[in-house]
Amino acid sequence: MSIQPTALRSVLNPRYLESALSNHYDIGTWEECLFWLRGLNDTYRVRTSSGMYILRIYRTEITEEDVQYELSLLSQLKNVLGSAEHTDIGEYIEKKDHTGYTVLEAAEGKRVAVMFRYIEGTENNLEDEESCYAFGQSAAELHEAMDQVNMELPRYELDLKLLIDEPLERIIHYIGENNEASAFLHTFATTLKERIGATSRQDLDFGLCHGDMHGNNNAFQQEHQFIHYDFEWAAKSWRAYDLAQVKVRKRQSEDRKAALWNALMAGYRSVRSFSAEDEQAVDLFIIARRFWVMGLDVAFIESDMGALDYGEDWLNDFLEEFRDTRIVS
Repeated sequence: MSIQPTALRSVLNPRYLESALSNHYDIGTWEECLFWLRGLNDTYRVRTSSGMYILRIYRTEITEEDVQYELSLLSQLKNVLGSAEHTDIGEYIEKKDHTGYTVLEAAEGKRVAVMFRYIEGTENNLEDEESCYAFGQSAAELHEAMDQVNMELPRYELDLKLLIDEPLERIIHYIGENNEASAFLHTFATTLKERIGATSRQDLDFGLCHGDMHGNNNAFQQEHQFIHYDFEWAAKSWRAYDLAQVKVRKRQSEDRKAALWNALMAGYRSVRSFSAEDEQAVDLFIIARRFWVMGLDVAFIESDMGALDYGEDWLNDFLEEFRDTRIVS
């Protein structure tokens, strides 16, 4: 069997992007296209004669169907949140032909490009109780709005298969079944699934979620509103999973985390209900999120990250973290 070569993820030249995209948008004359951030996707800051914009170039794994789902969700949320007190979302810019995206040919394959409005505001690090209370209100408003949209396009769920089973398969394939860590990881994943399964039978709040509510995608504040963006992972899941990502924000001091979390919960519950069972499940979903992140690391080693930083130290750090959870005795 022959093995076909694959191209590493490229950084698209800003001049190429201007040439390929500038005539598709009614946003003035392009004056600058600056490569801004390399994350899961690539972000460019575009300045035109009419203002500032953000151009996102998705990685090849993101299909047109994925982007169609995200843009449809954003359009509906914008309408639902029109009079929301605490919450708004980042908007995408329609092209002149009233479509929302362009497919670009890159060395590694097809990549989808979407233009977004630039979010003017202040990044709130959620380091005080007042800010956390307000963010809790905003997260609740977002979930409430998501209960009102009607998404007809097909979509996966952020379930235990996606959060645990698929990451486990990738991790074991990477480190090898014979690695001494494999047995522990199998046992850990199985036990974590059992714990979450037992908890989720208590009728936890399940619905459309942001999917990546770790703060950096949600903590820009304009006056009294938080602006949520980057809905790439939006899908149905447990709302406890969505909020778990906020609880472990790294920018909060350790001795303040409990008080800040309690303030966030109080703000959330001032808008919509969140049961004691939902809150108890949050810590399990924090662990599941970390397992998913480990699998995500592996997913990008061959095409993006390279293996140097994902060797024994990387593996041992995760093993130590998972052992400290006491999920497996």
